[in-house]
Amino acid sequence: MPKESFIIPTTVPELVDRLVSDAERRVMSFELELTARCNNNCRHCYINLPAGDRKAREKELSLDEIGRLADEAVDLGALWCVITGGEPLLREDFAEAYLLLKKKGLLVSVFTNACLITHEHIELFKKYPLRDMEVTVYGVTRETYEKVSRKAGSYRAFRRGLDLLLQNGIKVRLKAMALRSNFQELPAIAEFCRLHTRDYFRFDPQLHLRYDGNGRRNREIIAERLTPAEIASIEQADPERSNAIQRNCDQFIFPGPEHHDCEHLFHCGTGNTSFTISPEGYFRLCSSLWHPDCVLDLRKNSLADAWNKLAPRVRSLTSSDPEFLLKCRNCRIVNLCLWCPAHAYLEHGRLDAWCEYFCQVAHARAAAIEQKKSV
Repeated sequence: MPKESFIIPTTVPELVDRLVSDAERRVMSFELELTARCNNNCRHCYINLPAGDRKAREKELSLDEIGRLADEAVDLGALWCVITGGEPLLREDFAEAYLLLKKKGLLVSVFTNACLITHEHIELFKKYPLRDMEVTVYGVTRETYEKVSRKAGSYRAFRRGLDLLLQNGIKVRLKAMALRSNFQELPAIAEFCRLHTRDYFRFDPQLHLRYDGNGRRNREIIAERLTPAEIASIEQADPERSNAIQRNCDQFIFPGPEHHDCEHLFHCGTGNTSFTISPEGYFRLCSSLWHPDCVLDLRKNSLADAWNKLAPRVRSLTSSDPEFLLKCRNCRIVNLCLWCPAHAYLEHGRLDAWCEYFCQVAHARAAAIEQKKSV
């Protein structure tokens, strides 16, 4: 693994300034990954383990541990929790976990593939309403959906679950991943989602690598990535997405370097108002950030220590790598890039690694925006 080139600021004024800013941080929300296991085996997935993985199940947080962490999160100011996975409905105690969080006074959202939705879930969500539910649509034909999920019968299960949710008035938001395996069906997926979702539909072309570093699975993910030109093309072909980019293009493309003379790695909102808890109880500033210096075991440490000590330390990380500072930190279109420290670590084992593919996506998007502006 390449040697890290990031450092922690050592000058007192700089560190104090950063900590004063961090002292104003307040937890608003958190993601709780109930399990890394999933009933599907999607080609692009960065986390999923087999549904019957006994070792993974044994490591998952208990209801008592979830309750303790929820209490600590509420004490820090949390108002909203997203239950996700893997597939959270695989947990036999999902209903208990859901009610536990609701009883803490939290607004609760659930991210699911909908394949495991039952009438019992519907009654639960009717009696104790969700904030919302997000369901991913991998395809609108059996052939495409199951090419992605690699699970026979999953398309029928998905449609049955989604129909149950919609017919019973559960607030559902639909989303899609833009993949090599469903590329030709993306217009039909968008049409299907906009027909059935209440407020918005979004699609995501960003495929990052596995949390567990599985080489075989990472090669499958890379094979599912669209080319930069294809990403720019599908975004411009979708009127809603294209118009949103066009309206906000001045926020994406800057006349000069956005972060000139700044060596800090993190310029996103990670760790400012939210965090993620893994199935095994590890604290991360965001779901993708798995660098060993950026995680903390909440079975051995308090959430308050993670939030008040680790998070500011991580946000204070800087880079001294010349390639990163030249190519990324001074890039005027960095906000069009798929790059972030977490994804850089998953790609190359370093938080400050330049990622050629991400860079190419940013330039393809910028060219598409400029071309549309000139028309």
